[in-house]
Amino acid sequence: MRLGVIANRLVLIDKDTAVDLEQASKGRFPADPERVFDTWDALVEWAATAEPEGERLPLDGLQNPVPAPRQVFGIGANYRDHLEEAARAQGHEGEIPVPEAPLIFTKFRTSLTGPYDAIPLPTRNVDWEVELVVVIGRHAERVAEKDAWSHVAALTVGQDISERVMQLAGIAPQFSMGKSFPGFGPIGPVLVTPDEFDDPDDLEIGCSLGGQVMQTGRTSDLIFSIPELISYISEVCPLLPGDVIFTGTPAGVGVFRKPPVFLQPGDTLVTWVKGIGELHNPVTAGPGYSATADQNGDK
Repeated sequence: MRLGVIANRLVLIDKDTAVDLEQASKGRFPADPERVFDTWDALVEWAATAEPEGERLPLDGLQNPVPAPRQVFGIGANYRDHLEEAARAQGHEGEIPVPEAPLIFTKFRTSLTGPYDAIPLPTRNVDWEVELVVVIGRHAERVAEKDAWSHVAALTVGQDISERVMQLAGIAPQFSMGKSFPGFGPIGPVLVTPDEFDDPDDLEIGCSLGGQVMQTGRTSDLIFSIPELISYISEVCPLLPGDVIFTGTPAGVGVFRKPPVFLQPGDTLVTWVKGIGELHNPVTAGPGYSATADQNGDK
């Protein structure tokens, strides 16, 4: 099943068009995207055999498919090649040890936005991070790895946009704050249930900037897999239906390039996960942005 949001209403994606879910189901399922996970299992069962009828809608109006999750988690250093590029940039040599446990932070949900929305820059130090995003479908508490996929509603595409000066400054880096400016969490364009993939643990992801590919990877290279992440997080706090997990980014971010490369007004960031779709986010100057600010973030 492929599900999206158009004009703030849930739609069922049928090839290159969509139909309003509430109308197609004759009122059985709600139009409100915040309520979809209350009846997720029934929706999946219905959609497996349904032949949706109704007005066909173009897909160019797709919005953030999960506009109000109760919890948003991010995972740092979850691809070996990204871990290595960070270590090399800091002068480390030799073999780089992998983390013993996932590095967890939060993105505040006010940072989430849609697949075609603008990314407003607060400074000249804003970076990209393509990520596969997991959406939880069932209450998950102390879940065993072998059962974790049964708690996943869907997968989607995400960008964990990051203001690097705020993120990395100080003796206790501010990951959550540096990654939670408005527009710093584009996701979409649709939700795709795991059964739609031959192997949901091995998906191609990537992003490009101005037509130049910046990142490519496969989710089979995650240090901590989706089942491991769900099991680990749910040992500490229950995962709730509709919660979102940004699962980590592969190598190729801007801050570790020589010289560093950051987003600029006028750029377009294109992000994809094969089998799900693409984000196309224009980059703009946000409030307080200065084109002449120093790279260290000083105005």
